[in-house]
Amino acid sequence: MRFEDLRLTEPLLRAVRAAGYAEPTPIQSTAIPHVLNGRDVLGCAQTGTGKTAAFALPILQRLSEPAGGGRKPCGRIRALVLCPTRELAQQIHDSFDGYARHTGLRQVVVFGGVNQKPQVRAVRAGSDILIATPGRLLDLVGQGLVSLADVEILVLDEADRMLDMGFLPDVRRILGHLPRQRQTLLFSATMPSEIRSLANQILRDPVAVQVARVSSPVPTVGHWVHHVERTQKPMLLLRLLQSITFTRALVFTRTKHGADKVAKHLVRSGVPAAALHGNKSQGARTRTLAEFRSARTPVLVATDIAARGLDVEDISHVINYDLTGDPETYVHRIGRTGRAGATGTAVSFCTEEEHGALRAIERLLLAPLQRSIDIGGREEAAPRQPVYATVVPAGPSHRRRLRPAGSRRGRSRSGLSSSGSRTTRRETAQRADR
Repeated sequence: MRFEDLRLTEPLLRAVRAAGYAEPTPIQSTAIPHVLNGRDVLGCAQTGTGKTAAFALPILQRLSEPAGGGRKPCGRIRALVLCPTRELAQQIHDSFDGYARHTGLRQVVVFGGVNQKPQVRAVRAGSDILIATPGRLLDLVGQGLVSLADVEILVLDEADRMLDMGFLPDVRRILGHLPRQRQTLLFSATMPSEIRSLANQILRDPVAVQVARVSSPVPTVGHWVHHVERTQKPMLLLRLLQSITFTRALVFTRTKHGADKVAKHLVRSGVPAAALHGNKSQGARTRTLAEFRSARTPVLVATDIAARGLDVEDISHVINYDLTGDPETYVHRIGRTGRAGATGTAVSFCTEEEHGALRAIERLLLAPLQRSIDIGGREEAAPRQPVYATVVPAGPSHRRRLRPAGSRRGRSRSGLSSSGSRTTRRETAQRADR
């Protein structure tokens, strides 16, 4: 299927071609026709599947056309996109900017953590589409600075993440300011009972669109685990980053303090790294992400605020410095690598206290994580490929592929040796060090 087959108008097709899109992804080819027809949509798709274009393109078309219920650009807020984080809001705004360049429609993004005055001025200058985080939007509505009376289309993106972050009460308050007659699109990577209940309340005869198994992991990511004592994690991380070839590495910690501590340890050891978490100012977070995208700072240490909505190309490695107790969060974390068919590597550090979390993750993946016994691959071991969650042919990648099984050094691009039947001298020494 081509984008032309989706009945998109020429201005949008020009934007799609300029973005380099060759053909629609499954979520786009499935959802776009329903949105164009004015149907409510309940979409279940993990990140990295092209979900933003799946709602942005048809929304722009509906707002641009006088036929089919749409009207010409008018400068009033006619489409509202709610999402949980500042980073995701900015990324969605950037996507709308690119797709709308030939339509005459205007879009504005508002989020907390920064001065509201520039955002208010932008809204008052005229905005057809508003992308917002719930808290800042409620503040502006409560001050009488933003009106939602003309909203025709509502999008709730990353609905399950909004649930996790405690935003559902705010979302329900926002719903009270919207017209009852509207088109509503709800997208979520998972469908917990609370999200299904919300969908039942706000969607009218929705079309269900699901392009992947709920909480299914990216199929082209190799999953590794290294068993380690908590006190040895800093040195293990340093040795790992020094022994592998990577483009960008995203390291997840459980706490904000932990992210700062790990980033400082890496910098002191000569590894360019930065921390990203909710205590950082918006300006600092924007600068950090820009440096990570440009690879000036190739290692980003983050809390789970970056687990979704972080759209950075060519992240080759995701490292779970602290193993999450929620298997679905594990899936969202590693979804930052192996995107668009590229191969990626996920490495988890597991302490004795985290074994229960490891077992839960392996149950979700339907396969054990590949055990690693060495960092750097300097010991000979039985050469085996990392375990993949689903065995599919690997798609194109801008990075070097994992070295095939049977390679001379018995190691993959991840730099982690597979565990063999015999105990190596290095493994014996590691145990003695503990």
